[in-house]
Amino acid sequence: MNRKFTDVFFKHLFRIVALFSVMALGAILLFVFIQGGMPFLSSTAQGIRLVAQRIDEITVNGEIYIDHSTFIDIPKDTEIISISFPAGDGISILDIKVDNNEKDPEKKLTFTFNDDTVKNEVKDAVQITYPESYVYTVSWPAAIAALQKRIHIILQEPPYSFGKFITGLQWRPSREKVFGIFPMITGTLAASLGAILLGVPIALLCALFMAEFLKPKFASVVRAGVELLAGIPSVVYGFFGLMVIVPFIRNTFNIPSGNTLLSAVIVLALMILPTVITIAETSLRAVPLAVREASLALGASKMQTSWKVVLPHANSGIIAGVILGISRAVGETMAVILVAGNSPQLTIHPLASVRTLTSTIAMEMGYASGRHSEMLFSIGVTLFAIILILNSFILWFRRRMEQEQ
Repeated sequence: MNRKFTDVFFKHLFRIVALFSVMALGAILLFVFIQGGMPFLSSTAQGIRLVAQRIDEITVNGEIYIDHSTFIDIPKDTEIISISFPAGDGISILDIKVDNNEKDPEKKLTFTFNDDTVKNEVKDAVQITYPESYVYTVSWPAAIAALQKRIHIILQEPPYSFGKFITGLQWRPSREKVFGIFPMITGTLAASLGAILLGVPIALLCALFMAEFLKPKFASVVRAGVELLAGIPSVVYGFFGLMVIVPFIRNTFNIPSGNTLLSAVIVLALMILPTVITIAETSLRAVPLAVREASLALGASKMQTSWKVVLPHANSGIIAGVILGISRAVGETMAVILVAGNSPQLTIHPLASVRTLTSTIAMEMGYASGRHSEMLFSIGVTLFAIILILNSFILWFRRRMEQEQ
């Protein structure tokens, strides 16, 4: 009875844990996809927003705000914004005419000052600047810049074009609000595919040597060392690349900086070696002994048996190791930041600086806000799609190979 109760209890417990795990994973993916899709589906706000800086009391279209530290929302399709607040010995009055039909943000607003009670020299010193796209700043003079009263007018940004996002060649999120990630996609694919082309053949040869030619006692020692390499943090690989590989590339090719695509390829190749070697070697050792004996009985040499019989039999596990290697190479962040140079330029030259998708997210998420932050989520969705496409292609290729056999 107790045993039956225990079995039923753990069966339901495992079901509940699995259900909550799936729900948590689904919630995370849903959140990321929603955040990543927002820039292409909706504007940043419903209308114009104001932010008052160092102004204790401000009147906007007849409504008084005291010590207001958040956005002052202006209703959509408003044509006139009237702002007044105490300035010096009088009241500063600013009227803003909004052209709702104008698409160019630099021509959307027209400013008029009605400061009849403010001295002329104060009026003349008022500055209107355009520090970044969709943002105006009006500054009133003060003894020092740190005491200036400012009003920031933030226009709504329309939905961003998905085509410009994917195919754009410029990434300037702060000033111009331009979000083109094609150079980062190219850098990610070039670094990852280069690491696969360099690392996978070496990993397969090492796994084949360990499984077929190395004595079991020595193989166990080498296997333990490879598994230890798999546990080294990525930042350690990046630091090794920064201290050893980057100077080597710089001195060998006589270039100003060794932070290049080639450095990233070498570091990523080193990082995927333990994963691919471990999985491939396990798959090779799992090939039945009878397969080897049959090949040797037909007169094949040890090398011919290993290369033409054992290796094809283990292709399923080897491809699984390659998939994990690709996933790690595409998703690697810290090591690439340290060695790749992080220039968002479109190039596949091995001695040029590149930036990857993951590097962009890691470097900019800490200070990004608004649409910039949403675009970083969009980069995460793009990265997810790239990994899904690459893995699907490899699985399709494996199925085709199995059908041909």
